[in-house]
Amino acid sequence: MLLLSVFVGSFSVASAGDFHQEFDLTWGDQRAQILNGGELLTLDLDKASGSGFRSKREYLFGRIDMQIKLVAGNSAGTVTAFYLSSEGPNHDEIDFEFLGNLSGDPYIVHTNVYCQGKGDREQQFYLWFDPTQHFHTYSIVWNQHRIIFLVDNIPIRVFNNEESIGVPFPRNQPMSIYSSLWDADDWATRGGLVKTDWSKAPFTAYYRNFKANACTWSNGKSDCASQVLNAARNNVWQTQALDASGRRRLRWVQRYFMVYNYCADLKRFPQGRPRKFRLRGAPVCQDLHPPPHVQEAS
Repeated sequence: MLLLSVFVGSFSVASAGDFHQEFDLTWGDQRAQILNGGELLTLDLDKASGSGFRSKREYLFGRIDMQIKLVAGNSAGTVTAFYLSSEGPNHDEIDFEFLGNLSGDPYIVHTNVYCQGKGDREQQFYLWFDPTQHFHTYSIVWNQHRIIFLVDNIPIRVFNNEESIGVPFPRNQPMSIYSSLWDADDWATRGGLVKTDWSKAPFTAYYRNFKANACTWSNGKSDCASQVLNAARNNVWQTQALDASGRRRLRWVQRYFMVYNYCADLKRFPQGRPRKFRLRGAPVCQDLHPPPHVQEAS
């Protein structure tokens, strides 16, 4: 595991724009394409293969923004994943996964956080708009204190650092940015009851306006410690938390659009959540304002 002492006064590097400069197309042959001079990236899925890409850089803390337009029409069985991940069996990971559905039914946004190779921290939400008609911005704010998941700058989840009570938090391993479009019809839509309709293939997801205001990692160290020239940049993400307006928006999303919350799943964890999440026998949930009653999505 890589260790880093983060300097309080560190500064971040902002990356944006050209997909040619920022990402490598990693699998899927010609199903992954960078178009319009680097301004647009597309991923395709057909019966033979999906596709994906990976950032050229690694990051340790930052704010990552990507505009995505999801697979339209009958997208049942498909998953469009956008996430940060380190490498190795004890990896850390911060996930957005968009679970396709039948035409007219809403997408489910699946979120998860892995710490030292362990997940089991899932929350799922419906979106309050059709994510296939227009581009929307999906953001991850990751600092030493918390992880914030945002959709069009509206917080849908806050995962707090509770290391003080013995709960792991991803803060030592640099992560790359990944995205993929793949077939998961054994579980993605209604628990696998609805299969992929390959007559609708190829399925396509679209990406644009990538931004990373983040600390980059290279040769075993973060460049934030020496980026004095970037002092004028917006580094609010380093201590970002929710203000009163943000907390109200979070409660609105979690009250009306949350369809699954690991913090409330007594069926899955009848004796309480795994020991890793418990303190002196009491369940610990790192997410802010979990609703008291949440049903699992069908």
